[in-house]
Amino acid sequence: MQKSISHPGEWRWEEDGLTVTRTIGWTGPGCHSQCGLLVYSKDNRVLKVEGDPATPYNEGRLCMRCLALPKVVHHPDRLTYPLKRVGQRGEGKWQRITWEEAYDMIVEKTRKIQSEYNPESIVVMMGTGRNVWHAGSKLAYTGFGTPNVCMFFSGLSCYAPRLRIMPITQGFFCVADCAQMFPDRFDNPAWKCPETILLWGNNPVVSNPDSFMGWWMVECMKRGTKLIAVDPRRTWLANKAEIFLQIRPGTDAALALAMINVIIEEGLYDKEFVEKWTFGFDKLRERAKQYSPEKVEKITWIPKEKIIEAARLYARSKPASIQWGVGFEQANSGVSAILGLQDLWGITGNLDVPGGNIINKPTPFHEIPPPLWGRKEMPSELKKKRIGGKEYPLVPMAQPDVLVETMLTGKPYPIKMAWIQSTNPIACMGADSKKTLQSLLAMDFVVVADLFMTPTAMAAADLVLPAATGLERNGIRTEDYETAWWGPLRTVNKVVQVGECKSDDEIILELGKRLNPEGFPWENVEEMLDWLVRDTGNTFKEIRELGTPRYYPFHYRKYEKGLLREDGKPGFETENGKFLLSVPYFERIGLDGLPYFEEPPESPYSTPELAKDYPLILTSGARLWGCFNSEHRQIPELREVNPNPIVEIHPETARNYGIKDGDWVWIENMRGKCKQIAKLTPTIDKRVVHAQHAWWFPEKSGPAPSFFGVWESNINLLVPFGQQGPSGFCAPYRCGICRIKKVQEE
Repeated sequence: MQKSISHPGEWRWEEDGLTVTRTIGWTGPGCHSQCGLLVYSKDNRVLKVEGDPATPYNEGRLCMRCLALPKVVHHPDRLTYPLKRVGQRGEGKWQRITWEEAYDMIVEKTRKIQSEYNPESIVVMMGTGRNVWHAGSKLAYTGFGTPNVCMFFSGLSCYAPRLRIMPITQGFFCVADCAQMFPDRFDNPAWKCPETILLWGNNPVVSNPDSFMGWWMVECMKRGTKLIAVDPRRTWLANKAEIFLQIRPGTDAALALAMINVIIEEGLYDKEFVEKWTFGFDKLRERAKQYSPEKVEKITWIPKEKIIEAARLYARSKPASIQWGVGFEQANSGVSAILGLQDLWGITGNLDVPGGNIINKPTPFHEIPPPLWGRKEMPSELKKKRIGGKEYPLVPMAQPDVLVETMLTGKPYPIKMAWIQSTNPIACMGADSKKTLQSLLAMDFVVVADLFMTPTAMAAADLVLPAATGLERNGIRTEDYETAWWGPLRTVNKVVQVGECKSDDEIILELGKRLNPEGFPWENVEEMLDWLVRDTGNTFKEIRELGTPRYYPFHYRKYEKGLLREDGKPGFETENGKFLLSVPYFERIGLDGLPYFEEPPESPYSTPELAKDYPLILTSGARLWGCFNSEHRQIPELREVNPNPIVEIHPETARNYGIKDGDWVWIENMRGKCKQIAKLTPTIDKRVVHAQHAWWFPEKSGPAPSFFGVWESNINLLVPFGQQGPSGFCAPYRCGICRIKKVQEE
């Protein structure tokens, strides 16, 4: 039964002696969703959080992370004032300073590095959590004057490849249509329930990834939607699927090509859409012929009959959609997998139709800065100095695998300063965690802005800045604010002030004004927000006063109506106006313009000699209940759900190694080892183990050598830097090799 809506159209009111604030859960701590919240507070303290039924996005539903926000906001270990390192790096000796002293220190160090080296000797590192991407890139390009912005993530293997490739192949970003574009949701007459959803490489009921809520899919299933699930693990959704394809990690591109092969050769593709709206079909057809179901069965370990069945079900379903995740991006052939999955909705005509994969561009705004705000204004000569730009022109930011070598070697030029915001690379993003730390320790000056003292901050920072949570800041959320993460227009509304914490926007604006006043002309964050949403015709306060979200009219088949191209003509905003099944730009920069399969760099097939010592496929990265990557580990109610790191092993495999359920297990390969607790489960292939990622232990000693136990169970100790795909995107985080053995008592 749906909750009744309290105070519709209001954003704040009093209720039973408490102040109730209507806001959204758009980080920090990290969260890619934007659920409506009702936050109850008194005397500058958050007492409870409930879901807001007035927000169609989540209809009052909340995950445990949102419910635990009061414990995050007021946690005794929160960073609440700036800290300056006074001992050696890693000693854990800090001195409290003022914000003015912190800003003065940053400006002094920045000017010194700019003078003795160059502005490009500064790197800005950001994570996938808080709302920092728009302003963080602005700080880099306009404030520091550096072209080197990045996620410290081998191959930028998390969403960035899709963010880059889809605008090239079809003009805009696409999402599975689960009626999220309408305020009346599943009752909207224009929407059609997908007959089939192809769920590939993620588990949305746990992760709710990238502004896509898992319960939307469940609601579609209630209305008759069938699932095809592609995953190395039999998840809850995979168990409910009509067809489950248990894939060998890292072989997604081959599976996509086999399905394309079946669909084309059996004449199941949408001939009218292909002929009128696509480019490169004949080339794709010839490429797909090389990937028969029989051949791909040997590559993926999926029976050919299941591949054929899945291809037929997807192609015959009208409409059908694909919901995808980072699972297939975290392999060296991830770019090809992205092309292949796009081609599936392209050749079947399931693009921008009700219940298909829709282009999430409902509004006419063009001027609101996208991610990488400020890049257009950077001088062209400085852009050319971006690390990895020459080697990897497809990558729009500093390429991390090249960057880490540059930080260590000083070639082609020295990197001397790192600004780290909303990321904890040695515990989470950074491949080869010890090499990641070495590269940071090679810096002359490191600043970390975060909610808590993390292993990265403790080990490498010279200055630590206290960042605010999502309940301690004002902000704007709309589809043009971060174009990939679609959402209706609404505001993030500040509820409390904790210590001296500042929002990411506030930190960046205040520092930016000191570094380059002309580039940061706003007096405060509210003025900056007004400027960001100026094309809406409203100010921040006016949008906030709406109380409930504003949805703009959404149109299907925009390519037929001239709603995608700047010139107003029918077609797609691509170089030839067509949906690109073959990508000419790729060919011009030396890449294959069609999907293809490349064996993981370390596997039983590519490195058989290594595989004798490390016979198991190692995959990782599945999201956990209660955690956002490396965050939330210090919240008791959330840690209770995930008290210890877990490695999933098939019972038969465990027996062969003398391992029982609950044993501590070493996971090893030629790079290193870590230990996790064995969970025996038949839901994983006998030849595969799945280890949890991003583990550290806030309850353990912070100073060196422990760094909160980050070396104990960190699976990235086994993951390489430097094995990215040929485009510079995607790396084998989820398709390595390993061996396991029981941890013997010391």
